[in-house]
Amino acid sequence: MTLKKLLIVILGFVFFQAQGQEGAIAKYAKAKKGEGLYSFLKRNALDTDELIAQFIELNKSKLGKDKTLLLGVEYKIPATEVFLFEPLFGKERERFRLESNILKGAVFYLVSGHGGPDPGALGKYGHRTLAEDEYAYDITLRLAKKLQENGARIHMIIQDENDGIRDASYLELDSDETCMGQTIPLDQTKRLKQRTEMVNELYLKNKGAFQRCLVVHVDSRSKGNAIDVFFYHAPKSKNGKIAAGAILNVFDLKYSQHQPSRGYSGVVSARNLYLLRKTYPVTVFVELGNIRNFRDQQRFILENNRQALANWLYEGLLSDYKNNTLK
Repeated sequence: MTLKKLLIVILGFVFFQAQGQEGAIAKYAKAKKGEGLYSFLKRNALDTDELIAQFIELNKSKLGKDKTLLLGVEYKIPATEVFLFEPLFGKERERFRLESNILKGAVFYLVSGHGGPDPGALGKYGHRTLAEDEYAYDITLRLAKKLQENGARIHMIIQDENDGIRDASYLELDSDETCMGQTIPLDQTKRLKQRTEMVNELYLKNKGAFQRCLVVHVDSRSKGNAIDVFFYHAPKSKNGKIAAGAILNVFDLKYSQHQPSRGYSGVVSARNLYLLRKTYPVTVFVELGNIRNFRDQQRFILENNRQALANWLYEGLLSDYKNNTLK
């Protein structure tokens, strides 16, 4: 196994329509009383020869003589693919397919740490400087895309219009991030208050929906201190503890699958942090690793590992959603 592969194993709303079946969401419809095939096709926007042919092929066993419709029968409609558009993901990824509606109705507030005048924790990798805010932001964007691909509504609280999702190992440090268009203050208290108020304002507009907030950070410790991904919740927040536990369980499972002899030491604990105390939705604070430790740095500089982090966070949030809505 090459060194690169070994390191990778360490981690392991505008809509567009495009014809086709791959990734499409299946739809069904019944014929109305007295409705002929032509009227049924028109009502269901099946107005091209290709779509009509697909409809007949999909439903040939359910059609009557001379391809007539039968009352009370559910017919499968060749669904057009739904594409979403989000410029924050960057030119190459701004247009993407809706894969499922499993998270339809769920609202997520994603807050990547620091940004603007504050780069957060800094680590050295050779002659390169790794900045917490850049890597936390890239992973948060990847998570946002995954959530949107599966029907969730996303609010990126910290935004950088120029960066997008980046595949480079070394992400250039800049200071043009905003809090949803607002300049980020240098003062830490004002900075935390700004993003908290933004989340709470949106939360009140979405009352009644399933809502979660995830705060994404990168830790800084001594160079020799490698750490696993770990999670905080607000003191006395039962749902916060459950949500954090759902994500941790995914990470524990993934490590068991990919590195069964390594073990996973991530933990869930309560902490009296400003964002955890002040935000209205259930909030989980995640620390992704030590940006100063060589082993942990592989989680950040390798694009595949950043995507793995995003995927596992997504699976944890999905598990929390299912636990709360599918009882």
